[in-house]
Amino acid sequence: MPDDRFHVYDTTLRDGAQQEGLNLTVVDKLAIARHLDGLGVGFIEGGWPGANPKDTEFFRRAQTELDLKHAQLAAFGATRRAGVKAADDPLVAALRESGAPVVTLVAKSHDRHVELALRTTLQENLAMIRDTVSHLRAEGQRVFLDAEHFFDGYASNPAYALEVLRTAAEAGASVIALCDTNGGMLPDELAEVVHAAVQTSARVGIHCHDDTGCAVANTLAAVKAGATHVQGCANGYGERSGNANLFTVVANLQLKRGFDLVPREALADMTRIAHAITEVTNVTPNSHAPYVGVSAFAHKAGLHASAIKVDPNLYQHIDPERVGNDMRMLVSDMAGRASVELKGRELGYELSPEISRELVNRVKDMESKGYTFEAADASFELLLRDTVAGERRRHFEVESWRVIVERTRGGELVSEATVKLHAKGERIVATGEGNGPVNALDRAVRLGLERLYPELAEVELIDFKVRILEGTHGTDAITRVLITSSDATGEWATVGVDENIIEASWQALEQAVTYGLVRAGHAAD
Repeated sequence: MPDDRFHVYDTTLRDGAQQEGLNLTVVDKLAIARHLDGLGVGFIEGGWPGANPKDTEFFRRAQTELDLKHAQLAAFGATRRAGVKAADDPLVAALRESGAPVVTLVAKSHDRHVELALRTTLQENLAMIRDTVSHLRAEGQRVFLDAEHFFDGYASNPAYALEVLRTAAEAGASVIALCDTNGGMLPDELAEVVHAAVQTSARVGIHCHDDTGCAVANTLAAVKAGATHVQGCANGYGERSGNANLFTVVANLQLKRGFDLVPREALADMTRIAHAITEVTNVTPNSHAPYVGVSAFAHKAGLHASAIKVDPNLYQHIDPERVGNDMRMLVSDMAGRASVELKGRELGYELSPEISRELVNRVKDMESKGYTFEAADASFELLLRDTVAGERRRHFEVESWRVIVERTRGGELVSEATVKLHAKGERIVATGEGNGPVNALDRAVRLGLERLYPELAEVELIDFKVRILEGTHGTDAITRVLITSSDATGEWATVGVDENIIEASWQALEQAVTYGLVRAGHAAD
C-alpha cells in the first residue's frame, strides 16, 4: 500500500498512450507497468476498461500477470450518463468489474462543456458525479476524480467549478485532481486557482499538459499551493505537447523539495527505467531530458571542464548518480586541455600535459575540417590511443576497397564490395553483397576478418547518419558520416569526413570495426 500522505500517480498507459505515433499493445502496457512499479510510484492508471477491448484485456491479465510491489492499479472511466443510474450504466459496471482497487472518474467542471458537450444541465452533471462516486465507493473501490478543464472552468464560472469539487468530496472521492486539460496555464495563475480549490477542504491533486512548456513547473507550483497528489507520464508522453514528465516531477520534489516519494534505490534506477520504457514504446529518447537524458550531465565547454576538474559540483546541480545517470565530457573544438584530460581519465588514461596539448590541437584541427567527436566517442578514443602511442595503430591494414552498384533487369539495386586487407601476417581478399554500398562494405570487412577475430560476428551496424556540411554546395560538398555500432554489451559511434560519401562511410566503418576489436580485448599490432 503506497504512502497516502502524498500520491505519485502515473497515467502513461492511458493519457500518455494518446501521443501521436505511440501504439501500445497489452504486452507493452504490462511491461511498462512493471517498470513504473520498479520506480516506486503509488498508482498506475491502466486505461479505460469497457471503452475498448485492449484496456479491458489489460485489466483482466493484470490480475494474474502483474505482481506489483509498490503501486496500485487505477481504472479510468467517466461518470454515468445523464438520466441513467450509475448502477445501471454498462461503462460504470466495467469499472466496477475491472478488479482495480482504485477508480479514477473524469467529470466536467467547466459549465460550457457541461451544456455543450454533455448536453445536460449543471445540476444533472453534479448528480452524475455524486451518484457515480457514491455507487463505486459502496462497491468497495476507492475513487479519485479528474476535474476536466478545471482551470478554464474556474475562469468561466468559479462557483460552479468549486461546487464540482465539493460534490465529489462529499460523495466520497479521496482526491480531486484539477486538470489543465488544454495545457494553457502558467505557474503563478495556476497556483492561485489551486489555493482557492484547497479552501474547499477537498483533497486536491494536479494533472497538467505541456502546451505552454510549463507542465512540470505548473505541477510544482500546485504542490506548493497545497496539492498532495501529482499526475504525470513517463518521459512526458501525451497528446499534443505531452503531459508533465513524471520523472522530472519526482526528481524535483524528492531531491529539491525533500519529499520522500520513492525509495532511494529506485530513484537511483530512474535513468535506466526511463530508457527501458522508450525501448517498449519505440520512441526515441530525448537526449536532453532533465535528470535522465544522456546529455543531462554532459559538459562541452572548456571553461566548464576546468571547473569540473576542481569540483564536479561547480557545474552540476546534483550528483548524477542519484538518478542513475553519469557525467560525460564531450570533446569538441570548444575543448580545452582540462576537457581532454577529464575525458582521458574517463576512458582510463592519465594524460601528460604534453599529450593533452597535442590531442587538443589535433581535435581542433580535425573538427575544423568537419569531424565531430562529441557524437563519436569511439573515434576520439582511437585518436587518443594513437596520440599516446605516438603512431597510428590498428588491428588490420587496408590495401584497397572497391564498391560496385548494379541495377538489375528487374529494377533491383544490388551493391557488391571487395576489400583487400592485411591482418596477423595474412593478406585477405573478401567480397560481400548488400542493399547499399555501406552495407556491402560492412559485410565484406567482417567476412574477411571474422576467421581471425570471431568476436566480430556479434558486431552490428545499427544506425547510419549522413550530413552535408554547411558552407559547401553541389555534389562535391563535404560529407560527414556517423555510424553507430553495437555488440552484446553496448553501443559506440564513429565518424568519417570526405567529399566522397563512400570514403567518409568507409572511414567511420573501419573505425567501428577497430573499436569493436578494442572492446573485445585485442591488442593492435
